[in-house]
Amino acid sequence: MVSGRKPKPSHLKLVTGNPGRRPILPGEAKPSLALPTPPPHLDDTAKVEWGRISEELYKIGMLSGIDRAALAAYCQSYARWVKAETAISKMAERDQLTGGLMIKTTNGNAIQNPLVGTANKAAADMVRYAAEFGMTPSARSRITAAPPGDQEADPTAKYFA
Repeated sequence: MVSGRKPKPSHLKLVTGNPGRRPILPGEAKPSLALPTPPPHLDDTAKVEWGRISEELYKIGMLSGIDRAALAAYCQSYARWVKAETAISKMAERDQLTGGLMIKTTNGNAIQNPLVGTANKAAADMVRYAAEFGMTPSARSRITAAPPGDQEADPTAKYFA
């Protein structure tokens, strides 16, 4: 596994500069914009999130057909996070002391509620996938996108001719 920053898309190098002077790839893949349908295996909460976010991503030019699996992973992580947080909230109603964050083992020891770990992992996954689609403030500051009608008018095309 190679670590380090993800490569900056060519059109961003042209707009923001290329201080590392790495070569700009003229043949960078640019999939056509599309609004994919959600996979049938998503649960209801994930499908609602799909409907909420896919339309917005398409409107700003950030969604294509090949993004279906990554968006599904985001939506399923979101649904898992919601379920874990809902379950913790229900437990918190009965547990005024720790708010559902701790449970007792059969030996009487207090440990972190496993749902907390599930919620934290799902939230971390969700934010990681969200960043891939520019759905976090810091990710949005690093991307540019064209709405579906503006695909032909690529402002960087003159640099690759």
